[in-house]
Amino acid sequence: MRLNILDFGADKSGKTLSTAAVQSAIDKCPENGCVYVPEGVYICGALFLKSNITLFLEKDAVIKGSSSACDFPVKTYRWEGRETECYSSLINAGIDTDGASGLIIEGAGTIDANGAELFRQEMEERKGARGRAVCIRNSSDIRISGVTIRQSPAWCLHLINCRNVEIDNVKIHTKYDEQGNRYAGIFNGDGIDCDSCKNVYITNSFIASQDDCIAIKSGKDAEGRNAAMGSENIHISDCRFESGFGVAIGSEMSGGVKNVTVRNCIFNNTFSIGSVKTCRGRGGVIEDILFENVELCNIDTEHTDCKWFRGGIYIDSYYSNDEISKEKQPVSEETPLIKNITFRNAKVDTCGGNAIYISGLPEMHCENITLENISATGKYGMKAYFTDNLNMKNVKVSAHEGENYVFEEVTHS
Repeated sequence: MRLNILDFGADKSGKTLSTAAVQSAIDKCPENGCVYVPEGVYICGALFLKSNITLFLEKDAVIKGSSSACDFPVKTYRWEGRETECYSSLINAGIDTDGASGLIIEGAGTIDANGAELFRQEMEERKGARGRAVCIRNSSDIRISGVTIRQSPAWCLHLINCRNVEIDNVKIHTKYDEQGNRYAGIFNGDGIDCDSCKNVYITNSFIASQDDCIAIKSGKDAEGRNAAMGSENIHISDCRFESGFGVAIGSEMSGGVKNVTVRNCIFNNTFSIGSVKTCRGRGGVIEDILFENVELCNIDTEHTDCKWFRGGIYIDSYYSNDEISKEKQPVSEETPLIKNITFRNAKVDTCGGNAIYISGLPEMHCENITLENISATGKYGMKAYFTDNLNMKNVKVSAHEGENYVFEEVTHS
C-alpha cells in the first residue's frame, strides 16, 4: 500500500509546517507499505519512522527541516561516544523504542535538515547537543538508496548500534551545496557515522563533507568500554569524496573496531584518504583495517598538519594531543592498541600535511602496519614512531619540505 502524504494534508508549497501530516502517514502506514513524498517542498520538524515501511521521496521532493529548534524535541542519543541529551534529528528511527527493522529510505528526492539555521539556534539554546539530518538507532535490515541528504546541524547520517545496513548511490552535502555555496557556521559536519554498527555496506556514493566523510566509531573512554558495542564488518567501495577528512576510524573507538575495508574510492580535496586515530584514555583495539585501490589529490590549503589531522595517510595514537610524549605510561584498560592495518595500491598527492604519518604510544606500539604499492607526496614526507613490524613494499615518498623519511622506535618486518 502507498500512502501519499498530500492525502494527509501535507503542504507541498513549503509555506506551512507539514510535520503532523507526514507523521500521520508514517503512523498509519501498514507493514511493508510505502509513505510516498511527491514533488514539492515539505517543511517538517522531527519525524519518527517505524519498522517495515518505505519512505519514498520522488524526484524534486524535499523534506526540509523547520527553521525553529522547538520542532525538534530533546531526547537521549549517543553523541561523540557518550549518551547525552540531543535535539532530535529531522528523520529518526529506533529512538525511544526497541529499534526498527526492515526500514527503507529511497528515491531521487532530498532530505535537507536546514542545518545552518538550526545550528545557530541549537548552539544558542544549548538544551542538548545538535541534531542530525538522519539518525537511526538499535535497528537492523536498513536500506538507504538514491536520496540526497544535506545541511545537517551536525553529523549528517548517524547510525547507532545498527546491523545489516545497505547505503547505495547516496549523495551527502555537509559543507557546500551542489552549486558550491558554503553552509554558514556548521562544524562537526561528518557525512556518515557508523557508531557501534555491524555489517554495513556503503557503495557508489558521493560525500562532500565539512569533517570526516565517513567515521567508524564505537563509544568513548570508560562508557564506551563498559557498553562493549564494537563496530565490525564495515565495507566501503566505489565512492567519491570531496572536502572533509576522508574515511576515519575513531577517535571514539573504545568498544573496538575491526574488519573495515575501503576499496576503489577517489578522494578529491579531502585532507586524508584514511585516518586511524585514538589517544590515551580510550582503551579498545582497532584491528584488521584495509584501504585498497584508493587515490587522493588535495590542493586545498584550508587545513594543515596539526593535532586533529596529520596527513594523506595517517595512524595516530596521539590524536588531539599537541605534542608526542616519549615517556612511557603504565599500560591499563585505558591504553588503546592499533594493529593489522594495511594501505595497498594507494596514490597520495597533498599540500596539506604529511604524506604518511604513523604513531603508536611508547608503552603500546602500533603493530603490523603494511604499506604496499604506495606513491605519496606531501608538504612533509613520511614520519613513523613507536611502531613494530612496519612492512613496506614498493613505497615511494616525496616531501616538499624537510626529509622524505623520519623514523623513531620503528622495527621492520
